[in-house]
Amino acid sequence: MNVKHYVDDKLLVFEITEDLDHHVTEKIRRRADYEIQRFMPKRVVLDFNRVVFMDSAGIGLVIGRYKTTCCYGGKLEMINVSSKIRKIFEMSGILKIIPIISNKEAVNE
Repeated sequence: MNVKHYVDDKLLVFEITEDLDHHVTEKIRRRADYEIQRFMPKRVVLDFNRVVFMDSAGIGLVIGRYKTTCCYGGKLEMINVSSKIRKIFEMSGILKIIPIISNKEAVNE
């Protein structure tokens, strides 16, 4: 997972570079929580550009990072979500609380 932090914008972007299943979510969770606690950003963006597969562990990862981000007064957003992953988010109800935004919105907001 690549992490980009923009100090001026208080923006933290996590580029997820592998599929989200129970084998990798714990490693990603630890790293994401560390970076969120370290920088306390106003906005956290999860970039799903390289994610092809996601199971329930991935849904749990996203919900957990939403809760962590909210605890620090920030908001969580997602970008580059494929139609397959979007369908999983729609069925799970995640899109009711976490928006999918465009790349332009991620940098410019």
